[in-house]
Amino acid sequence: MLYVGGDLSRKRFDWEAMWPDGGGCAGGAAPPDADGLAHLAFQLRALDSEVVVVIESMTGARFVHDQLERHGLEVRIADARKAKVAAELLGQVGAKTDRLDARVLAELARRDLVPEIWLADPATRAARERARFRLHLVRHRSALKNRIHQTLITHGVARAESDLFGAGGRKRLERLQLPEPWRASVAVSLTLIDHLDEEIQAQERLLRREGAEHAYVPLLMSAPGIGWVLAFTIASEIGTIERFPSPRKLVGYTGLCPRVDQSGESDRRGPLRKNGPKWLRWALVEAAQHAARHPAYHDRYQHTKKRLGRQRGPRVAQIDVARKLAEAIWQMLTRGETFAPAGAPGGLAA
Repeated sequence: MLYVGGDLSRKRFDWEAMWPDGGGCAGGAAPPDADGLAHLAFQLRALDSEVVVVIESMTGARFVHDQLERHGLEVRIADARKAKVAAELLGQVGAKTDRLDARVLAELARRDLVPEIWLADPATRAARERARFRLHLVRHRSALKNRIHQTLITHGVARAESDLFGAGGRKRLERLQLPEPWRASVAVSLTLIDHLDEEIQAQERLLRREGAEHAYVPLLMSAPGIGWVLAFTIASEIGTIERFPSPRKLVGYTGLCPRVDQSGESDRRGPLRKNGPKWLRWALVEAAQHAARHPAYHDRYQHTKKRLGRQRGPRVAQIDVARKLAEAIWQMLTRGETFAPAGAPGGLAA
């Protein structure tokens, strides 16, 4: 068995290999492209038929994983933060270089201490990309709309319509006599908004087709505040519910838990941890805005909001509902059942 640690950068993949007894075997660097990784796999297979490669989670790590795995190597992706903690516990600290980082990962692999992360399969990764790209387009569209609103405020134009970008609002924007270059900026922004509307609608049609075949989507849509777009986003970000042994683990993955600093009788709560995918966090918070009005969560939301006051209350109460939704989602997907809060009458199970 050969244990290999790899440190990935934009232009090279530094690696260090060691034997099961901890003795050094070989090291070097390879281009992080398909040809370079194929040559590296050939080199490593020539040293031993069984090879375990460990790399840290970062941009490009999945490509390296897929390429090396395609050539018969066992590849593990380590959580970068946890790998650093594990290395410190083993006394593997000192100067930071790419080669030393690679050696530390090889040492963790040799001792079977790799804090491995779950890697989504290609279908799940494709679903995530579709949902994330749609949201990316929506944010660009929102930025353009906000820019137009800001331009009108700058020039003292009062808002008369509930939707400035509806039929009535568009006619008024056409009649406005704004000075240049603001007039041209608004015109170009409106053109881009129209184009983004078309692209977002196209993405939504794709999501609908994908979601129609996803087992989790119908269950998620039974929960308050979750429509089909949010359902598809949540389903793709979770991947498979079996990797979360408890509701608490799923909530922790969302990053919606506050930082906790406990010492003796002191117990202080800080800002959200925000670990895990930001897209899942966004979807749950978005759903919580509507779920807060549902009978299952209304009283809890109002109580938290009043307890914490006007400034912090609404935001914290919304996050609290998002966490409760995550717990309900774990129960729903684990049991394969629609939303039905414990002790609630049948009318709430919808």
